Amino acid sequence: QVHLVESGGGLVQAGGSLRLSCVASGRTFSNYAMAWFRQAVGKERELVAAISQSGGRTYYADSVKGRFTISRDNAKNTVYLQMNSLNLEDTAVYICAADDRTYYSLLHQYNYRGQGTQVTVSL
Repeated sequence: QVHLVESGGGLVQAGGSLRLSCVASGRTFSNYAMAWFRQAVGKERELVAAISQSGGRTYYADSVKGRFTISRDNAKNTVYLQMNSLNLEDTAVYICAADDRTYYSLLHQYNYRGQGTQVTVSL
């Protein structure tokens, strides 16, 4: 069993930055590909970014390329999502997910997921 806890969400003005963290416990973190999804009210859930077990491969949604950066620290069992140049469309609950195979585009394909952290971008 892997337990994922997200943090770092909050209220930020448009153009600002936030860094989300997701701490994993329970199994060997470096065995898991990690991903960040987001769910906004009235919109479909979206894969925002993902990273392979070693960190050598990453994926970004077109909507966040050049603004968001996913990274991981296997020694700290933590994956991060650095979010810059935030805009109103980034408002959502951000959910961390883990899988011991690879990263996938759909949340239900992952072995584990966290509860999410709210990010709200205001004018």
